[in-house]
Amino acid sequence: MKRLMLSAMASNSGKTVLTCGLLTALKNRGLEPEAFKCGPDYIDPMFHSRVLGVPCRNLDLFLQGEQGVGRTLAGQRSGIALIEGAMGFYDGLNGTDQASPWQLAASWNIPTVLILRPGGGSLTLAAQLKGLLDFRRPCPIVGVIFTDCKQSLHDYLKPLVERETGLAVLGWLPPMEQARLSSRHLGLVRAEEVTDFQQRFQAVAAQLEQTVDISKLLRLAGEVPQGEQTRTPPPPPRCTIAVARDEAFCFHYADGLEELERQGARLVYFSPLHDSAPPAMDGLYLCGGYPELHAGQLAENRSMRQALKAAILSGLPTLAECGGFLYLQRQLESPEGEAYPMLDVLPGRGFPTGGLRRFGYAHLCPQEDSMLFRAGERIPVHEFHHWDCTQPGQALPVEKANGKRWRCGVCTPSLYAGFPHLHLGGQLPLARRFVNRAEHYKRHGGDQNGAG
Repeated sequence: MKRLMLSAMASNSGKTVLTCGLLTALKNRGLEPEAFKCGPDYIDPMFHSRVLGVPCRNLDLFLQGEQGVGRTLAGQRSGIALIEGAMGFYDGLNGTDQASPWQLAASWNIPTVLILRPGGGSLTLAAQLKGLLDFRRPCPIVGVIFTDCKQSLHDYLKPLVERETGLAVLGWLPPMEQARLSSRHLGLVRAEEVTDFQQRFQAVAAQLEQTVDISKLLRLAGEVPQGEQTRTPPPPPRCTIAVARDEAFCFHYADGLEELERQGARLVYFSPLHDSAPPAMDGLYLCGGYPELHAGQLAENRSMRQALKAAILSGLPTLAECGGFLYLQRQLESPEGEAYPMLDVLPGRGFPTGGLRRFGYAHLCPQEDSMLFRAGERIPVHEFHHWDCTQPGQALPVEKANGKRWRCGVCTPSLYAGFPHLHLGGQLPLARRFVNRAEHYKRHGGDQNGAG
């Protein structure tokens, strides 16, 4: 079993397109590749997952800790795994290399190929690469692929870069329409919205077969240490947790869902957009996504809204993060500014801000025990949203590494609701607590005070 990271100097370097193209090419060669994504992003893994037909897993040293990342890597199932980096190779927490692609690659000895979009420089590009190679030790960078690059520029840069840096230049991806993807306020559009998805990445894969030395790239990948694979089957289920999953609610971490199963949950999926009622359940997971883009349709599904509201207020254990938190509010504004009724479990109104709010990694610092948290813990979270709320909650102090502090969220014995995203597959036993609470609900019903 082997692994290789694909990273870059900065965001918007074409990593996702190139990763999906290479995954498609490997599938066409009869291999069964696997994909991972470094960092907290939800959208890029959707592209990897659609290419492969199996979940892509995140590797996030901040949200999961070393133990959680190690557990995810230990679950590698395929002979070759590609790991897409996040942002720039050394970009981590608050201007440090902590939780960066470099820290991940260096800690697990994962060879790395840089995806570079050249232009406006030649020898200076080699100097930049030398700087990357010398910036931290050990440095696992072993090669370069140029993207959005014409053959003439590649042919000029290849001998220069190899002579000055010692890195292998593995080829190039020329400018092509199939390599351009649309974006919206949270990044790329969802993979399911790309109507010509298979044709697009088959075209990219065919081009890479012509212009990238894929066989050499595979030889550069690193061997997985023997004995690392330790995945065990889940136990028999002791409760049922309903998970919202559709166009409006699509931000899940695959390992978080699997951790719920490992703790004894049977997961059933439903659509707040399309289903008339939720399934029978002992717990409810309303994840993030794009409810603001579907506010009108969510509002029209009155039977679903009424059923979920009644269940949550009766004490159904509920985890609602970011988009799920907005769904719990009294109202949610669409991008056009029209307000639609939501579940009315919480009294606020979600509204667009025109930009990112409270973006990045942080810690929740609970002062009281609740369904998921214990007083005195520090829970790693991530925020990434362009909508805010008139009443974002005050239950949880939040601290960022840069010293910023605020309060957010709603926490009770049966509810966590707030903008911060959690990773249920991290070092704290959040999944176990959620499942325990759902099992208690199954056996004893809700608390007298419900979600209040």
